[in-house]
Amino acid sequence: MYVRPATAADRAALPALHTASVRAFGPEYYDADAARRWAKPGGRSPADYEPDTDDEHVVVAVRDGAVAGFGHLVPAVGEVHAVYVHPDHARHGVGSALLAELEGYARGRGLDRLSLQSSLNAVGFYERAGYERVGEGESPGGLAVVGMEKPL
Repeated sequence: MYVRPATAADRAALPALHTASVRAFGPEYYDADAARRWAKPGGRSPADYEPDTDDEHVVVAVRDGAVAGFGHLVPAVGEVHAVYVHPDHARHGVGSALLAELEGYARGRGLDRLSLQSSLNAVGFYERAGYERVGEGESPGGLAVVGMEKPL
């Protein structure tokens, strides 16, 4: 497995990967309606994964020749925007590799802290990576989330 910057060709795989991840891991922590809204089946496009600015960093993990996950960092605000892993590749270090790459990139940009809004199902993952809870809230889509931070 390796992690690299996402290409335009990679972005074609990300909507289905994102939806598959939410469908696999969301329902244990969210009610059926919330999980369905979050999964957005058919509601995502490759353009959703293009950086809005030159200051965003989107990476993919490639495992066994397939895009196994993606991560998104917005250095200007010191925020990990996303880390998603396809369920076929879960629990093989993909998420950890993506997060480590985003953190390394942030350090290289001079950041000394990162924040994120974790879905309930991912809180344990981020805690194991050294993030601490700093609050609770809702995503723009109304999903319950936990605010987390980590010094770098």
